[in-house]
Amino acid sequence: MNLAYIIHTLFVAYSLLIFFRIILSWFPQWQSHHLARFVAFYVDPYLNLFRRLLPPLGGVLDISPILAFFVLRVLESILLGLIR
Repeated sequence: MNLAYIIHTLFVAYSLLIFFRIILSWFPQWQSHHLARFVAFYVDPYLNLFRRLLPPLGGVLDISPILAFFVLRVLESILLGLIR
């Protein structure tokens, strides 16, 4: 296994955690589940960076994960470009 593969895998895993967090936000009754708290603990600090820039529209529609996914992809590309 090379370093580029490991970095790509880590970015994909974190992207999946963000996606899972988005899905969990649609089900408030699951917020107290230990898996939901685990995901929120690791993902919310990153998403909160973007929520400060893009607060939820109308207090309900949170589009900050779109920007978070975009920045994550850019960071991955930069890192992979540096090591190749």
